Amino acid sequence: MTDERRGGGDAGPGVSYQQTHGVMNDLLDKLKLLDYERHFSEPNNIAPFTRHHFSLPTNASEQFYHFSSLLAWLLGLVGRRFEAPQEFDDPNASVAQIVAELKAIGFDVDALPRHRLKQGYGEHVLYVLDSMTDKALLARKFAWKKPVIVEESDDDHADAIDDDRAELTASRLDDDDAGVAIATNEDDDDEVATGFIDLDAGVGIRTGQPDDVLVSTRDAVEWRLEVERVLPLLKVRVRGGALEDKDWRSRVERMGVHRADIERAMSETRGQLDRLHAEITRALDKIASREKYINQQLERQIEEYRVAQDKLADAQQRYKGSSGSVTELSKILSDVTEELEMVKAKMDERGTSMTDSGPLVRIKQSLQRLKAENVQMDLRMGVLEHGLNAAKMRSRDEMQRDMNAPVGGGSGRGRYATFDF
Repeated sequence: MTDERRGGGDAGPGVSYQQTHGVMNDLLDKLKLLDYERHFSEPNNIAPFTRHHFSLPTNASEQFYHFSSLLAWLLGLVGRRFEAPQEFDDPNASVAQIVAELKAIGFDVDALPRHRLKQGYGEHVLYVLDSMTDKALLARKFAWKKPVIVEESDDDHADAIDDDRAELTASRLDDDDAGVAIATNEDDDDEVATGFIDLDAGVGIRTGQPDDVLVSTRDAVEWRLEVERVLPLLKVRVRGGALEDKDWRSRVERMGVHRADIERAMSETRGQLDRLHAEITRALDKIASREKYINQQLERQIEEYRVAQDKLADAQQRYKGSSGSVTELSKILSDVTEELEMVKAKMDERGTSMTDSGPLVRIKQSLQRLKAENVQMDLRMGVLEHGLNAAKMRSRDEMQRDMNAPVGGGSGRGRYATFDF
């Protein structure tokens, strides 16, 4: 996963939104291109995903099951045989299988924390699903088509302008003052009192001049009946309370009408309220008596419950006190375990060195070499000693021969002989 896609710690809220909700929107569009609702949702009895299904945490087990099932389906689309994990399988084993399969198809699994995938939602889950949908679209040989720009004709443009003008005219009519709209019906007190405008007065008014005299072909009785039928639908209520603000007589009349309605409704509902009050009173008395009876029956259990609560509080207090000693002992145990491991390592090293025969073989070889060298040294010493004895014997013979030689002989050396030692 690239750094741009994962984001950094200094990324703003817009980047975080794009990494979750934006990627989820793209993923859902790509799944619709793969027609996942017909090929994945219906066979697995899974409802179609919403726009925030894998971007926000809802139900961790359900989201992980949907993630693993959808990933197995996408792996099948790209030609990989991967059995979808079941809903109640071990999530750790399922995540290990998913990571191994993703590694086999070229994903950088070092950038995918397993605990993030086990959540079933979030940035890493969306990255895996989005990448797999891209691979599935490539396997389907899907290609985006060029956009088709529809050119609007002059007639369509003119119709759009007419519609805009009609809407503008209607909005202007709605924003006009209500008093101006009923100025022509000022003498009709009934319409002023009720706040309605009778549109029957405007029937037959034309803005343009007719070309010839219009002659009606309908019966007057049928026309009157039709007018009486549609007349209530043609009345428009004036907004903003403009009539009440301008005519005090209508306000007084409406106050009288409202008072009569209130008195009539009060007379009808007083008896119902009295009966309801009596029923509520009886129900409250019955509830109070039942509560008193229950309290009397459960007094012993309540006392036992209080005693149990006190014991629980004492146990919790002892547990808190022993937690500190457990932590300290755990630390001591870890230290002792480390020392034990070190001692075991040293013992293994010494045992290996003691059972190793290499040094002994080398010592024997060294002793043999020393013995050979000693033999050679003895031989040399004997040769040297023999040479030395021979030299001594030769020098002794020469000395005796020189001593036994006559003095003044024919050597011509004189009266005394000289000896070389």
